[in-house]
Amino acid sequence: MLLVLHELFAADELGALESVALNGFVDGHDPTTGRPGHIFLATVMAARSSFRDLHLAQVDAGSCLADALRGQLSARPDQLTSVRPSRRPQDVGNRVVAHGSDDEPDLYEMDPIAFENLVAELFEAMGMQAVTTQQSNDGGVDVKALDPTPIRGGEIVVQVKRYRSTVPPTAVRDLYGTVQDAGANKGVLVTTSGFGPGSHTFANGKPLELISGAELVDLLHRHGLRGRLGEGGRQAAAQPAPSRPDTTLPDDYNVLGMSWTGSVALDVCALVCRGNRVLSDDHFVFFNNPQTPDGSVRALHATAPDKAAICVSFEGLPDEADRFVLVAAIDPEVNPDADLSGFTDARIRLLDPGLVELGQLDVSDGRPRETALVLGSFRRRPNGDWDFVLGGKGYRGGLEELVQDFGIEVE
Repeated sequence: MLLVLHELFAADELGALESVALNGFVDGHDPTTGRPGHIFLATVMAARSSFRDLHLAQVDAGSCLADALRGQLSARPDQLTSVRPSRRPQDVGNRVVAHGSDDEPDLYEMDPIAFENLVAELFEAMGMQAVTTQQSNDGGVDVKALDPTPIRGGEIVVQVKRYRSTVPPTAVRDLYGTVQDAGANKGVLVTTSGFGPGSHTFANGKPLELISGAELVDLLHRHGLRGRLGEGGRQAAAQPAPSRPDTTLPDDYNVLGMSWTGSVALDVCALVCRGNRVLSDDHFVFFNNPQTPDGSVRALHATAPDKAAICVSFEGLPDEADRFVLVAAIDPEVNPDADLSGFTDARIRLLDPGLVELGQLDVSDGRPRETALVLGSFRRRPNGDWDFVLGGKGYRGGLEELVQDFGIEVE
């Protein structure tokens, strides 16, 4: 599969190919009917830009195809276990797509009905049956899809949101209600913008899937369709937070309120990182540095039942940042001899700018002799959304040892 892709792009001297849909199959018999046919064992939709960055001589072929190029491989090719092909000639017909990104429609400016039709076409390109519902005004459902895959398939209700700002968690809650009312197997919310941690927290464990604008564009391109997000495809950076902590925050900020049992006094701090390294000393928010230079992260006065609070605009974090880390440490001036054994039943409340609770995130308890703890981190997904990952790493050397572990030099 990789060799065929390499030869196709190498032979395209004029650069006419933006992407290639490739399916690998063997001739066999359908186990359910006994009729001869193709059994697909591999499928991939590879963009030239993604394939060009690969060093094929060094890759593991299976990992490269499945992970780097987001293709599919049969779990048991020796038993002819098939995969669903992503794009076949009969799916495309005789349509010709013009070359060049300038011809791609701007999803922000697209007619709403045309946008819904495009989303329906995407589901069809993924092997499903899909129909828009704008004519029937079907209870907030914009597209109905049917996945024919046995066991995991079924009816899917789709809502589309052509937004420029973050989709509020209320839209995800409404979709869940629609799924339940319709008796559907799954709900999908497609947007041109993105989702905050509150939406992902609510959707976790439910039959819901959230597709952000960046992921939507990627899916369109991988299935031979067209679409872009404005001129640069990126959302505008958030404006800095207001200087007064009691001022109402803009809509793209979240408040993270932290609470725990016990009387131990803690300093709760935040680090804006790339990998395991803080971007700079100024991106370490603590008692002596109450906000980052761009204002995307600030310490706030906590309101009950929280004992500490930090606000963050995930959209406003620097482009190079992929982790937002929350940590807690014993206050040596208040409790010089204390450790984190009294830090129990800890949790983080995710709040909207009006301090309405959107969800809760559990945090690991502290341990004896440890005086600093990584509570958890929000990590940027490839599509631009942020997911929470539980922490738990403790330090006996307090906040000083912890921040040194993240690349801050302590004099």
